Amino acid sequence: MNYCSIKKENILKTFSKKNLFKNSKYSNFSAFFLNKTVRWNNNYLISFLDNHIIHYPTPVNITYAWSFGASAGICLIIQIVSGIFLAMHYTPHIDLAFASVEHIMRDVNNGWFIRYIHANGASMFFIVVYCHIFRGLYYGSYAHPRQLLWCSGVFIFILMMGTAFMGYVLPWGQMSFWGATVITSLVTAVPVVGQSLVDWLWGGFTVNNATLNRFFSLHFFLPFAIAGLSIIHLALLHKNGSNNPLGINTNIDKISFYPYFFVKDLFAFFCFLIFFCVFVFYYPNVLGHPDNYIPADAMQTPAHIVPEWYFLPYYAILRSIPDKLGGVAAMGGALIVLLLIPFTSTSEIRSTTFRPIFKIFYWLLLADFLLLGWIGQKPVKDIFVIVGQFATGFYFLFFIIIIPVLGIIETHLISIKSPKH
Repeated sequence: MNYCSIKKENILKTFSKKNLFKNSKYSNFSAFFLNKTVRWNNNYLISFLDNHIIHYPTPVNITYAWSFGASAGICLIIQIVSGIFLAMHYTPHIDLAFASVEHIMRDVNNGWFIRYIHANGASMFFIVVYCHIFRGLYYGSYAHPRQLLWCSGVFIFILMMGTAFMGYVLPWGQMSFWGATVITSLVTAVPVVGQSLVDWLWGGFTVNNATLNRFFSLHFFLPFAIAGLSIIHLALLHKNGSNNPLGINTNIDKISFYPYFFVKDLFAFFCFLIFFCVFVFYYPNVLGHPDNYIPADAMQTPAHIVPEWYFLPYYAILRSIPDKLGGVAAMGGALIVLLLIPFTSTSEIRSTTFRPIFKIFYWLLLADFLLLGWIGQKPVKDIFVIVGQFATGFYFLFFIIIIPVLGIIETHLISIKSPKH
């Protein structure tokens, strides 16, 4: 007996117990309701949405920490919609880009609002995603059988970084121009073909109009690629089911996603929206750099070139290595090691709640990541370089050494039998 038949039978019993079918007013309504219910569930598209959104089995004990994924999805939609409206008025030309942004801010109806949503929305997106990543790291969402889920999330994060970098170049202010020049010049560190790759990337011998056009095209396209990868990410999540704070199998204790967790995610998003609106309406420029309100000038280098705040930890890792090629390799490796976690983890316990030793190192990693972000915005001085090198060392130590070694130690401690009394 299929789901529709069981549901219809249960509804019929309920109606018959309450003698509702005896009343003609209810009999017509009930016949319509039952037929429509069966028809809805037989429809492929509706049943697909029903299985993955409404009646998706969700562990009953998940907390608000699991709302970051849904909030990230809504942030992506906000960025795509606001970006489309901005693209209607933006001109990707080195002589007109800065002026077109000012035109949006001053002349387009509510253009300032759309631009501030888009500019601050990028920061909000990264805040949510960073929380999402560290939540997954804390509760072991990378462990078997969710390895591919974790890896797909890392690829989304890498695409986000590329999209955000190219978007930062588009206003064509001083920090946009020189940030693009510095970061793209790092490709010259690649042996033999480095300079050729940079010339191909620039479309010339410097960052010029061809570069801006390419970055605009890619910045417009990549969010849709992220959306497609997010659907794959969601499919992989629903394939094995959501993790939970206890990190245990909850195949028995599950309830429908709607309405319980739908309302929970909605409440979490509205709380986040208040936080978002505070920046948009009261502090719209606090997360940006003031030099980007100066038109790009290839003849005048800013005193201190820094990327957006969400790149600062990786920028600090780049600067902590004195060799150019080594710095680029370290920055790329800082992202690659995230892909290795599901395969280097040796612990039999998912949740950090039950791993007291690992919990200490986890919070040290979080503090280390914040320290790297602070170092990334500082000038290149000996003290900051040394601190950055120690912080970079611990970052890689955590993912390459601490995670597998602690898992072995914990497995050994668990296997020790308690003495008999």
